[in-house]
Amino acid sequence: MSTVVNITEVRIKDISITDDSITAYLFDGRTISVPLAWSWRLSEATLEERANFKIIGDGHGIHWPDIDEDISAEGMLYGIPAVKTYK
Repeated sequence: MSTVVNITEVRIKDISITDDSITAYLFDGRTISVPLAWSWRLSEATLEERANFKIIGDGHGIHWPDIDEDISAEGMLYGIPAVKTYK
């Protein structure tokens, strides 16, 4: 018996951000939501900084220029939170 697997490329169409979560709406109709706390930069950002984002790489990620934060669609899908670095 053979099984056909159709792997769909994970690409973000749009996002929404609340005080608790980041939700990505994908081109294939799926929705991914992760806790806002997964991004310490976004957790500490103002509402205006959170609202200023660009979808980059043909939907493969999101960039927030005001806080220099990037989150990939795959990172959200596979549950890879940002690691806080200390200087």
